[in-house]
Amino acid sequence: MDLLQYEFMRNALWAGVLVSITCGIMGALVVVNRIVFISGGIAHAAYGGIGLAIFLGVSPLLGATLFSAVIALLMGVFTFENREGSDTIIGVMWAVGMALGVILIDLTPGYHRDLMSYLFGSILTVPRPDLVYMVLLDILVMVVVGCFYKELLSFSYDDTFTATRGVPVRFLHFLLLLLIALSVVMLIRVVGLILVIALLTIPASIAGQFTYSLRKMMVVGCLLGATFIFTGLWLSYRFNLTSGATIVIVACCGYLLTSGGRAIHGRILKSSRHRIAP
Repeated sequence: MDLLQYEFMRNALWAGVLVSITCGIMGALVVVNRIVFISGGIAHAAYGGIGLAIFLGVSPLLGATLFSAVIALLMGVFTFENREGSDTIIGVMWAVGMALGVILIDLTPGYHRDLMSYLFGSILTVPRPDLVYMVLLDILVMVVVGCFYKELLSFSYDDTFTATRGVPVRFLHFLLLLLIALSVVMLIRVVGLILVIALLTIPASIAGQFTYSLRKMMVVGCLLGATFIFTGLWLSYRFNLTSGATIVIVACCGYLLTSGGRAIHGRILKSSRHRIAP
């Protein structure tokens, strides 16, 4: 409880709660739709928006948001018709976004001390304006997903059948990528764009091991995300570690424990069935 006496730690805990909501909801959709690589491309290309914002002298958060949205739409164009063969395009946009950000930052005079926080995250320095952004994004994600839940559910498991029912699958595809882009910008402030995919996918992946319901995956993913973030924050405070990396390590340990536990449990059940069989 001594953590709560510091304002920056209170802001970090609030950021953890808000981020875990988006992680649980959008992470479940990312995992079910198997678009982790696309999400990674959007996350790393967002660095181009950060560099452009610094070059133009505007808010890096605004630059990353707009640039990520544009990249998401472009990726949507290339991946909608040919999801299997779009890896090269995603990789190119991934690399171009990172390179563009680095070059624009090099061309900007002065020293920019906050750049490392966008690469590796800095949840301990999240200001109040960013908390407001996170609240608005959580509301947007919950409203949009709530309104299109049935369509997104059908699209996630069988887009061909969804199209035959007259549902605009192209619109759902672009909508999903836009929501991912906005979520990625939020997560960059917590764990950085290098580690953002881990926090977006690990809680949802663990939740998917215990339930086949998309709605339950979202709820469990939110709870797991908050647990990993709070545990990582405490460990980073206790042992003076980098908060973003510590959060990801905690999440990875949780994934390994649950996956290993399920594998051992499955082998035990298989062995017991062989013993019982005549």
